[in-house]
Amino acid sequence: MKAVVIHSAKDLRIEERGFDAPGPGEVRVKMAAGGICGSDLHYYNHGGFGAVKLREPMVLGHEVSGHVEMMGEGVEGVKVGDLVAVSPSRPCGKCRYCAEGLRNHCENMRFYGSAMPFPHIQGAFREVLVADAAQCVVANGLSAGEAAMAEPLSVVLHAVRRAGEMLGKRVLVTGCGPIGLLVILAARRAGAAEIVATDLSENALDHARAVGADRTINVGTNSDELSAYAAGKGYFDVMFEASGANVAMSAGVMTMRPRGVVMQLGMGGDMTIPMQQVTVKELDLRGSFRFHEEFATAVELMQKGLINVKPLITHTMPLVDAVDAFEMANDRSQAIKVQLGFSDLK
Repeated sequence: MKAVVIHSAKDLRIEERGFDAPGPGEVRVKMAAGGICGSDLHYYNHGGFGAVKLREPMVLGHEVSGHVEMMGEGVEGVKVGDLVAVSPSRPCGKCRYCAEGLRNHCENMRFYGSAMPFPHIQGAFREVLVADAAQCVVANGLSAGEAAMAEPLSVVLHAVRRAGEMLGKRVLVTGCGPIGLLVILAARRAGAAEIVATDLSENALDHARAVGADRTINVGTNSDELSAYAAGKGYFDVMFEASGANVAMSAGVMTMRPRGVVMQLGMGGDMTIPMQQVTVKELDLRGSFRFHEEFATAVELMQKGLINVKPLITHTMPLVDAVDAFEMANDRSQAIKVQLGFSDLK
């Protein structure tokens, strides 16, 4: 089978890889769609992010869906032909954090397409994937592209849970890439009363308005519009920082009202935080990393039509054009979510 393999920054190749028959408790999935994530772009553009660097070739990809084509012994809950969203989260279930219910912090996590451990955990941008049946959530009724969005939606559902009560809150979202846009959808579903979104890209802000933001601000051309929210000790109850940009964090904190919650989602390396503002406003600064149990809920919300991710999928390109797809994903003037369509590869 063919797979998308990153060797170093800007060195992305389509290579032949083998695969096995599914063992007990496993299924073999013929892949259908895979979304290019921000972390995939970090590997493609820079060879990693922060302290995480590529040390060997790695198959990319963790936002995927496909159809079950073979089942191993003892598999229940799925059948051949089912469309499944495949969770990349594979905690060990045995370490101290798994025992505490913090499975997203598993000490032995095997998360698809991650260079955090060495040897690296190979990813899911491949024609065929053998996965644990427990990773697979039946997504019948959705398109393959929608099912592949279960992973980023799960990231956001976890963050909204971490942020706490959302009913009636005034929410600031900084960064309107796929994660920021999904935050708008999830926060509104959770009861947010007002959502203001910021970005530097007019394309991203157009999408933010389309998915329900009450107001959008281009902070590259109209930064004073955001600064106005800092009056009177601030305005927003909750901030979701989804850009990973230091300037976004600093500007956003200034607009927070006392005892607000700052939720950091963006992965861009270390950031400088205006700690005196955190102190005098008694802000709660929280992080959000990955997800686990939210994955099935993400699929269910899409199946029930409660969250519509279709407007975020702007491009679908064949696996053979993976380099072009990654370059398109880099172009925020055109793209939001770029997905690879595996069925187009012959």
